[in-house]
Amino acid sequence: MKKFFSAVFSILIFISVAKAQTAEVTIQLNEQFFDALLDAMFKNANPLEFPLALRQEEEKRRRGEEEISSLNNSGFQISPTFFVEVQKPKTKNQKPLCNESIRLQREIDGVRTAVRFRDGRIYAPIAFSGNYNPPFIGCVGFSGWAETSIELEFDRERQTLVGRAKVLNVQLSGTRGIGSALVTKLVQSSIDKKINPINILPMDKVSFVVPIQNAGSLRMKAVGMRHEIINGALNVRIAYEFQKID
Repeated sequence: MKKFFSAVFSILIFISVAKAQTAEVTIQLNEQFFDALLDAMFKNANPLEFPLALRQEEEKRRRGEEEISSLNNSGFQISPTFFVEVQKPKTKNQKPLCNESIRLQREIDGVRTAVRFRDGRIYAPIAFSGNYNPPFIGCVGFSGWAETSIELEFDRERQTLVGRAKVLNVQLSGTRGIGSALVTKLVQSSIDKKINPINILPMDKVSFVVPIQNAGSLRMKAVGMRHEIINGALNVRIAYEFQKID
């Protein structure tokens, strides 16, 4: 049976080569595929976590510049190149710093992180939890889910099908939307900096060599890619160019 399918596949390849030296292959990714993929990710790996803001380095640099300026004003000339920040010893009752981050979760309040195809578009509800540290309030925990849309495009420079996620709306647990505007901005900013662009399918990963018994090999080189959303699935159409390898 294995030899039979190999022979049929070889014949089909040679027919395609004889006709135009090119062919097109369609890869279909449906909602069930993404559900299984997300289940495996959350089961076998720690939840994806990334910072809400990159303020620690900015704050450290600001403190360093202020201390250097203070020393220079007192008559000492110190080059910033040789400045070393002295860490203050932690006291026994010192409170831990607020870990301003967002963590993706499999499910929050009955809403599961997923990929859905609706009306020719891609939507991705994303469940999350995290912490942020607004001025004069202190460390605040939050959780909820974000309604997100994903736009696909082919990056010709990088030869990769990429997606860009955009947060449309945020629902916070137990708050009936209170404060969602602030969290929406934080989540959207974090996604723009840490997630986008989403590499979906690089061209070099779908190019391969097909061995043909007693006839050498054929290199199937991906030379084009386009996509469409139809019947609840993402169809990626890849154009191949065949190259004979002796």
